[in-house]
Amino acid sequence: MFSASSLVVTLTLALAVAANPLFGRDQPRVTLPIAKRVNATGTVNLLQRDQARAKGLKRLGAARTGGFVSDAVISIPATNQLVEYTVNVGVGSPATTYELLIDTGSSNTWVGANKAFVKTSTSVQTKDRVSVTYGSGDFSGNEFTDTVSLGNGLTIKSQSIGVATRADGFDDVDGILGIGPVDLTTGTLNPDTRTAIPTVTDNLFSQGIISSNLVSVSFEPTNSESITNGELTFGGTDSSKFTGSITFAPITRTSPASEFWGIDQTIRFGASTSILSSTAGIVDTGTTLTLIASDALARYQRATGAVFDNNTGLLRLTTAQFNSLQSLFFTIAGTSFELTANAQIWPRNLNTAIGGNANSVYLIVGDLGSNSGEGLDFINGMTFLERFYSVFDTTNRRVGLATTSFTHATTN
Repeated sequence: MFSASSLVVTLTLALAVAANPLFGRDQPRVTLPIAKRVNATGTVNLLQRDQARAKGLKRLGAARTGGFVSDAVISIPATNQLVEYTVNVGVGSPATTYELLIDTGSSNTWVGANKAFVKTSTSVQTKDRVSVTYGSGDFSGNEFTDTVSLGNGLTIKSQSIGVATRADGFDDVDGILGIGPVDLTTGTLNPDTRTAIPTVTDNLFSQGIISSNLVSVSFEPTNSESITNGELTFGGTDSSKFTGSITFAPITRTSPASEFWGIDQTIRFGASTSILSSTAGIVDTGTTLTLIASDALARYQRATGAVFDNNTGLLRLTTAQFNSLQSLFFTIAGTSFELTANAQIWPRNLNTAIGGNANSVYLIVGDLGSNSGEGLDFINGMTFLERFYSVFDTTNRRVGLATTSFTHATTN
């Protein structure tokens, strides 16, 4: 279930419009502050939620490859609290502001889960119904085209917007801003036979608002309950947010990861312990943890000495084990990205927000829920992205990653 009443990390939305998309330090940007909230009541199981999402994504990707999108519908119990990242988006003229989840694992943009859609002079209802099923939620409703505002008067004209008449699994948020590959929108309209619905990023590019059809994400690790700690950049990159150069990896050819922002990578623990051989998975803002195939997690657990914690669903270390924890190395397109010992643990100040013990050490590397060899064997989620700058390049069908000043931070 999607729930912004739990932990929602603050970020800044920036729209880059300069001519050079990869050197954005001097690019003009429009920024929108986002709230981070922690609801420490009730039972939180991040792993259950993330596994539900992973299963949904795998089913969707496999169904799309076979041409049967309806087969992607699954029934999974949704958890009632989780970690999410949202941005405020205006729809209509005058605009009504909606709080939308940022999702690289889906591509439809829609509103109305909580705040009702407000029709204005720019709102045009089409003949189509729209329906999307996620791993731990779904919505259906009517398609509109409307003006979308992303701050300071910057608007997209005639953007396809889903207006929910029913939404399950979305608590205290209004919908989703989908920035995944455009092909994920195929089959979501009825009776329309369009192959795909242009995403927000597509329309920003086609309407000349941005110079390149890509979006970049910057996050920073935090153990605070409220902080502005990220930036979403459409049309380019912000060179002040990363160090060194960006490594670009082509979208994997392995299905079903190839339907998303999928890449190939290997993972090793320390100098020589192989955790996951070269295989395909995805980079995903909608997944909180860093998930790896069950057989890979077993190797990781043996290497770390961690034990399973029933309360959180995560692996747990003693303080002594954490003090000797070695780095994980993700090799992507020939570049090794180091996930340090500190980066492998949940922020200890926020242990109780996920149902854990304040004095324990929990690992953010979790069980994907299936063994390797199924074509989607890992998800580099937000706990990974908090340490690395990411670029999602539609034009060149590639994902970029770079180190940041927080890659080796000891925040957690």
